[in-house]
Amino acid sequence: MTDDLSLDLFEDAGEPAVDSVTPPTEAAPSMAEGTAAPSEGDARPPQDADEADRPKVWSVSQVNRAVRSLLEDTVDALWIGGEIGGWTRSRAGHCYFTLKDEKAQLRTVMFAREAQHLPTDPEEGMKVRALGTLTLYEARGEYQFVVTKVEADGAEGLWRLAFERLRSLLDAEGLLDPARKRPVPRYPECVGVVTSPTGAALRDILSVLRRRAPWVRVIVSGSRVQGEGASGEVARAIDRLAETGEPDVIIVSRGGGSIEDLWAFNEEPVARAIAACPIPVVSGVGHEVDVTISDLVADLRVPTPSAAAEAVVPDGEALAEGLGRVPARLARGLRGVVERRRAGLSDTLRRLGRGVERRLLPNRQAVDRALVDLERSTRGALDTRRLHVANAAGRLDALSPLATLGRGYAVARTDDGQVLRGVSDFSTGMRFSLRISDGEVVAEVLDTTTEDES
Repeated sequence: MTDDLSLDLFEDAGEPAVDSVTPPTEAAPSMAEGTAAPSEGDARPPQDADEADRPKVWSVSQVNRAVRSLLEDTVDALWIGGEIGGWTRSRAGHCYFTLKDEKAQLRTVMFAREAQHLPTDPEEGMKVRALGTLTLYEARGEYQFVVTKVEADGAEGLWRLAFERLRSLLDAEGLLDPARKRPVPRYPECVGVVTSPTGAALRDILSVLRRRAPWVRVIVSGSRVQGEGASGEVARAIDRLAETGEPDVIIVSRGGGSIEDLWAFNEEPVARAIAACPIPVVSGVGHEVDVTISDLVADLRVPTPSAAAEAVVPDGEALAEGLGRVPARLARGLRGVVERRRAGLSDTLRRLGRGVERRLLPNRQAVDRALVDLERSTRGALDTRRLHVANAAGRLDALSPLATLGRGYAVARTDDGQVLRGVSDFSTGMRFSLRISDGEVVAEVLDTTTEDES
């Protein structure tokens, strides 16, 4: 019975339906190799007894092809869990490794077209689950598992591992340092937006900008925001805006989604484009709970696209209301400035007065002492001068004509004030006056006599 089952199996073997499991670099051997397997059409009665007694002989290729067909036709795609061992990525992008547990291991291959979707290569010994099909690599007769998807156990698995690897790299280069982040301008004239031109994120951003700051000009640099190659498009869109030099600030944004949907903003091209951008960049990717590499590198991180729009422009209504309060605030401010200046001036004058007083006090005391000394010396000098004057006055009084008159003498004068000194100055009948001590006496010459005649 065992032989019959084996014969049935091998007799059904033929060309495999799918040849994609064979690595491109190693082609499967041709069906012409080895002895051709008998088929149902070739079954004929034996020609003689010797031929009927000979065993059927199968080539190695036929056996491997039959086993391969058996595996692929009877075992559907399945998930297998285990630890990664010997992970190797070839130049062509194919990944070769083993899945193993405590008792066994399974040779595994993941071809480039599927491997390119991995966020990063798993680490040695990492526990994963892989989706794929069992097959046989005919050229070597090796039983293997062809994987189309690999997921690490735990929250977000390989995605989180790739995130942390890139984060560590950028942090080591200083791109996550808060000190390098630039302030976002408060009153931009032009806002650049990098996002999908057909996505809800752009509609939300434009709605908020129109409501808050309708005077702001908006430049949209569109790109895909998810899928293969999206990170390169986002990076180029940032570079295009930076080259124009027109935006005062750039928003990099997209709506929410799974970690796979947001992954373009966790890739190195986007991170380096943001870091190299000469214009401040605001990152608003996903929802509030989502944190991406672009959030960490950007100059400002906000939770949503709408929040990004609110962060880059002021609220026009609030701004107008604030401007309405400016005159009153300005008046209060000016009054405050004047009062502070007046108080400061008064204080300065008080300090200056005290300083001058301290400086003048010694001089004032010296002046007071000098005045006392001057008064004393002046009084002494005046007393001396007064005594001299009194003495001179006494002597002068003794010599004064009035003093002589007081002693009984008189002075004769004409009407015009000429002093009559001798007898010859008088003539008979002439009128003259006599100046005596207490007045004058009018006299008339009756006769004159000289001393010789007497």
